[in-house]
Amino acid sequence: MSYRTADSLRSVTLDDVRGAQKMLSGVARVTAMEGSRHLTQLVGAPVHLKCENLQRTGSFKLRGAYVRISGLLPEERAAGVVAASAGNHAQGVALASSLLGVHSTVFMPKGAPLPKISATRDYGAEVRLHGQVVDETLAAAEEYAAETGAVFIHPFDHPDIIAGQGTVGLEILEQCPEVRTIVVGIGGGGLAAGIAVAVKAIRPDVRVVGVQAEGAAAYPPSLAAGHPVSVRNPATMADGIKVGRPGLVPFGIVRDLVDEVRTVSEDQLSAALLLCLERAKLVVEPAGASPVAALLAAPDAFEGPVVAVLSGGNVDPVLMQRVLRHGMAAQGRYLAVRLRLTDRPGALATLLGVLSAVDANVLDVSHVRTDPRLGLTEAEVELHLETKGPAHCAEVGQALRDAGYTVID
Repeated sequence: MSYRTADSLRSVTLDDVRGAQKMLSGVARVTAMEGSRHLTQLVGAPVHLKCENLQRTGSFKLRGAYVRISGLLPEERAAGVVAASAGNHAQGVALASSLLGVHSTVFMPKGAPLPKISATRDYGAEVRLHGQVVDETLAAAEEYAAETGAVFIHPFDHPDIIAGQGTVGLEILEQCPEVRTIVVGIGGGGLAAGIAVAVKAIRPDVRVVGVQAEGAAAYPPSLAAGHPVSVRNPATMADGIKVGRPGLVPFGIVRDLVDEVRTVSEDQLSAALLLCLERAKLVVEPAGASPVAALLAAPDAFEGPVVAVLSGGNVDPVLMQRVLRHGMAAQGRYLAVRLRLTDRPGALATLLGVLSAVDANVLDVSHVRTDPRLGLTEAEVELHLETKGPAHCAEVGQALRDAGYTVID
């Protein structure tokens, strides 16, 4: 089934975004704009954080979903809506549908985080788990739409969705009228396209910069080719922007109005999430932290004042733990080492004494005595350490070697 109609391919205008803003009054929050002293010092110009992680449902997705469903005809509403998502779009569609009295069915991958599944149900949707990846889930949702007549609500490839997301751009101009650069994460492109439509129509001098994860960066090759192309097996911790192919409607807008698309690494995403938590006291998912990652990666590349859009905060606690550990490791504040020692009484205490002498905080110890790789008098120890930076990590490693331990890389 194809969800495309002549309406779905029409252009998006500033009037569309302003109409969406009126429609969302009293529904979506006008989210806060917070200054970041740390990023301001780093960039050398004012940096503000647009906190869509504090939006209802935890992301900007409610905006587009509500506008899209509001525009349905009475007979379409009666047939219900269906969506496919691993999290943020699912929750946006669920809440929007409940507010508008429309039945919603949301297909989610079987491996979707339990908190996101639970939240989607709590917002009123009927959740169906299908497939292991979003592409399989998407196919199931489209099949369901064809069989039942339910209206398929695409996460980014529809003008109404883009108009709704564009209201973020209007708020940015109202809250920070002196803005010179807006940095926003890009997955399928709906949010970046909407912001660009709104901002460029009012302030064409403002630079709009999109950010993608290196492992799921479909826009750079698509822009080079002049049409959407697919990235095989996109891989990134930032599941909110883990999209293998740009949407046709947002692609045209991004191509024409977005000034630049940058990519960031997993290490940079981890460091950005950690910074948001520690310095801004904001819980942000990896996709939402991607603009901050871009600022950290190249602080001299952005003219200020800068607004970085924190697009969502729906991060699974298990993933949060892993990402924070990854971010600490990338900053040299977390070190995992494996080493061999002689298996005798007091050997582990001696090792811990070496670490204490160099002020390394031991978080976890795994002690293995029985392994075919080990000699009769050997033991292997894996330690997770909290450290103070790259120089301290090097000091710890040297202290272990000086003490005669064999460190296994």
